[in-house]
Amino acid sequence: MAGQAETIAELLAAGADDAPALEAPGGPAPLTYGGLRALAHRVVGELNAAGIGRGDRVAIVLPHGPEAATAFMAIGAGATAAPLNPAYKAEEFEFYLTDLQARLLVVAAGEDTPALAVAAKLGVPVARLHPTPETGAGDFRLDLPRNGGAAAQGGPAEPDDVALVLHTSGTTSRPKIVPLAQRNVCASARHIRESLAFTAADRGLNIMPLFHIHGLIAGILAPLSAGGAVSCTPGFNALKFFGWMSEARPTWYTAVPTMHQAILGRASRARDVIAANPLRFLRSSSSSLPPQVMAELEATFGAPVIEAYGMTEAAHQMASNPLPPRARHPGSVGVAAGPEIRIIDRDGRPLPAGETGEIAIRGPNVMSGYEANPGANAEAFTADGFFRTGDQGTLDPEGYVRITGRLKEIINRGGEKISPREVDEVLMDHPAVSQCVAFAMPHDKLGEEVAAAIVLREGQTVAEAELRRFASERLASFKVPAKILVLDEIPKGATGKLQRIGLAAKLGLG
Repeated sequence: MAGQAETIAELLAAGADDAPALEAPGGPAPLTYGGLRALAHRVVGELNAAGIGRGDRVAIVLPHGPEAATAFMAIGAGATAAPLNPAYKAEEFEFYLTDLQARLLVVAAGEDTPALAVAAKLGVPVARLHPTPETGAGDFRLDLPRNGGAAAQGGPAEPDDVALVLHTSGTTSRPKIVPLAQRNVCASARHIRESLAFTAADRGLNIMPLFHIHGLIAGILAPLSAGGAVSCTPGFNALKFFGWMSEARPTWYTAVPTMHQAILGRASRARDVIAANPLRFLRSSSSSLPPQVMAELEATFGAPVIEAYGMTEAAHQMASNPLPPRARHPGSVGVAAGPEIRIIDRDGRPLPAGETGEIAIRGPNVMSGYEANPGANAEAFTADGFFRTGDQGTLDPEGYVRITGRLKEIINRGGEKISPREVDEVLMDHPAVSQCVAFAMPHDKLGEEVAAAIVLREGQTVAEAELRRFASERLASFKVPAKILVLDEIPKGATGKLQRIGLAAKLGLG
């Protein structure tokens, strides 16, 4: 049934009743598929009795861990799940709860989150979640407010109902609401399952946050759609990763590049753990993985690194490098793995293989449109229904996609267009450089100038002049960064992604 599941409830039918679905570090008993299905059925009934049903928005503010996964699935089985970053401040919660028109807020019992005061101010009822790990990792009971009256639309969600609402990152404008239907999230889970050949024998180690599309779909739903198990950690921690790996004995994990790099930083102390727990593959998505890091990961783990391409509006996955024996190309995000992919010009016309343009997608995992935003939708979709990703790239004759950058991140230096990713990859080749992010900084005559922030490898030192000389031997002079900052850490977004937009101002170069 989960093979062509069109709802979260159908997707959870994949595993045998007594097979483990969710686990957690530290020893709680696994939550079986039978237990997960029973939890989802019970929660939908309790929500319905409290007046919450299909299409009603339930904001979820929970610490990282198995309850964040089960709450998303149980609520999403009969209402609309809206997971929010628990680290938000009060004004952020007020924006999101208002924008979502949340009917209910779910928080962990005993947690003192600013969301509680905001919910009281806005009149949003609060449900408190009590973990019950004695009945399985991620199992819980809800204390729901009694609003009186049954839900307008009760029972399990249907394929066209909205399962999940998330916001775009809003780096350059007001965040937009992305409504993802049950069939969108299930299609994306199926695409990931098929591209990674998940089976019931697979065990994932989830280190991704569960308020983000990457963790929710690739980390949780995709492996569960194959009847596999997932160990949900309490959030990424490079110091604890190998202990978790030893305990969970995963066959795979997925992460953003900065997490992979932090794991590599600890790997030399954990060779015995790596040898004792061979991985089938490692997956990287959500931002560009430098080819140098891919090579180091593969050498360290003795397993293929599968780089994939995803975004919220596509319920995550759009393209993926294939598993061996098919070729995977460092610097490429792989071949179409779900939706159709084409490269288009400014007018939406398809471009031939090898030409650079905007990456556009169309398929069953792609949202039908931003909520209540006809202007954004008119700009985002072509006449024949392709969604403009905002990414610039190429498609080679074999169908491999290469991203040259976000259109908004391309640096315009006096009319010369520079892809910051090209600068990243050159500086990453310097033996002293561990991380690099190139970005635009303001310039009074040219409009923008190239800058870069780097983190050095442990024990290394290098002068800015040496790095600029190294870059000048490999890049045209107008692409060489005018300023290179050496930092202990590059500022990251909430999901661990390096963010180019706004970085100049954050670093005092704006």
